[in-house]
Amino acid sequence: MSGEAYWRDDIASLVFPVTGHGAICAVHRGAFRTLLGAEPSPEDSLGYFRRFEAAFRAAAGTKIARRDIPAGTNLHLTSRDIARKLLEDAQTANGEQP
Repeated sequence: MSGEAYWRDDIASLVFPVTGHGAICAVHRGAFRTLLGAEPSPEDSLGYFRRFEAAFRAAAGTKIARRDIPAGTNLHLTSRDIARKLLEDAQTANGEQP
């Protein structure tokens, strides 16, 4: 799956296709700066995405559903979108209700 993600210098963002939505999702360098706590390189961002790819994809799906984003419409995730999903995943792994 992660082979589909790539860095776009022109928008300083990692982008990945949203399966079943017919669009791409972008995550700006600033979101990775917040998540990683340091200025990320494109390689750092791709590595973080690969490590937590399921959470990124779930966060995109949640945002699409919550905002009723039409199929074919590109979207972006903020650090808050991703952190929320990572927290939910951690709570679920610990047997808690998110």
